[in-house]
Amino acid sequence: MTASGADMLNLVEVFDVMETDAVTGRAVWTGVTGTRRALHRGGIMIDPKAAAYCPGAWLDERGYLDAELARAHPSRWGV
Repeated sequence: MTASGADMLNLVEVFDVMETDAVTGRAVWTGVTGTRRALHRGGIMIDPKAAAYCPGAWLDERGYLDAELARAHPSRWGV
């Protein structure tokens, strides 16, 4: 999806926060998803190739995905 297409649908770029499992070395989702700005503010590094998109209305005032709201309104943009 192009940036202009995302803008027309009011979609926002978001990233999952991952941790490395100490035993397996695999990436494990922490249950947190946020915008680039929110994650940088929190000191979290992002993989710019790992972006997803969600409706802007699903973000809280800090820039993090409201998972309950996202689950209550499933769509093809779900993260």
